[in-house]
Amino acid sequence: MDFAFSAEQDDFRQAVRATLAAEASPSYVRAMIEDPVGVSPELWETMAGLGWLGVLVPESAGGLGLGLVDLVVLQEELGALPFPGPFLSSAVLASLAAVRLGAVELLADLASGRRRGTVALEEAGHGAPLSTVGARATPATGSDGADGEVVLQGHKPVVLDGATADWALVVARDDAGLGTFLLEAPAGEPVPALDVTRKVARLALDGRRARRIGPPGDQSAIWARVLDDLSVAVCAELVGTSERALHLAVEYAKVRVQFDRPIATFQVIKHKAADMLHRLELARVGTHYAAWTSDVDDPERARAAAMCKGFVAEAADFVTAECIQIHGGIGFTWDIDAHLLYRRAKQDDLLFGAQGYQRARLADLILGPVGAPTGSSIWSTAG
Repeated sequence: MDFAFSAEQDDFRQAVRATLAAEASPSYVRAMIEDPVGVSPELWETMAGLGWLGVLVPESAGGLGLGLVDLVVLQEELGALPFPGPFLSSAVLASLAAVRLGAVELLADLASGRRRGTVALEEAGHGAPLSTVGARATPATGSDGADGEVVLQGHKPVVLDGATADWALVVARDDAGLGTFLLEAPAGEPVPALDVTRKVARLALDGRRARRIGPPGDQSAIWARVLDDLSVAVCAELVGTSERALHLAVEYAKVRVQFDRPIATFQVIKHKAADMLHRLELARVGTHYAAWTSDVDDPERARAAAMCKGFVAEAADFVTAECIQIHGGIGFTWDIDAHLLYRRAKQDDLLFGAQGYQRARLADLILGPVGAPTGSSIWSTAG
């Protein structure tokens, strides 16, 4: 199978790269660390004008109507900076959820950048992200539930850009199962995060009023699909982060002299660089494959997404850590971006299903869950 990008996608990559080089230099990234939103209004407007905020939004709602493979191109370039600001939370996560839920009224503002959304899903715990959801939604006083107005109870400890987003899609449980509730002006409490270029907030829901959106009944299947596609988008970001880390390490090794010779000539450094490249290339093809399976709804889609997040997150941890090792002591300092790349990789690993859960999930998808009947295994049903 040919995994090469089309000419249009290659042109898109070059346009993104040129724009980021002109508008989002490393000094800009560092300046945005202290900014409460994490992106300047001027750059956000530029991104909207270029269609980046509406890559996943249908053309009927003012977006580009593209797929996950096209998003991969953009995410790889953003991950190389690493790009600060609410792109992942609004243009990727909120857009994916709104499209899958059929919340068309939210899409035009997302694509234009007029309003920014986010998703409040994960809670304390481990394993499948949806299994950790304990927040509850009950009909608001004076409401018969027909208008969908509810009162939320619970706590969301990790909400990307939850302090500055215009609205949040809160995943909570009601009598029908897992549901989605539109919360205006979430105004979460900013909290420190390992990745200083990405804003995280804690959202206390107790007593907050929201409105149920999306199809009736249990929405677990919808959110499982959203999380799979989001995982692939995060992996694309990590491919870009890893590629930048490898480039930084190799370029530094060429100019760092020890014992009267560049350290790039030392066998141990060559081995490190080779191992980094090996992990990067496997991560790249795995991500591209998983994105393709999503776009065409291939039967292997769920397995590809689990395999992708399970491997790419670990690979990015390794590559960015080795980048610091090759730099030595200076790799931990603010003089270079190595630690920013490592922070991004480590935090992305933990978001929306960590690598350990994804590997266990992949095993279940292939072999069948522990204790399942013999006929549930792929091996017993093949052929």
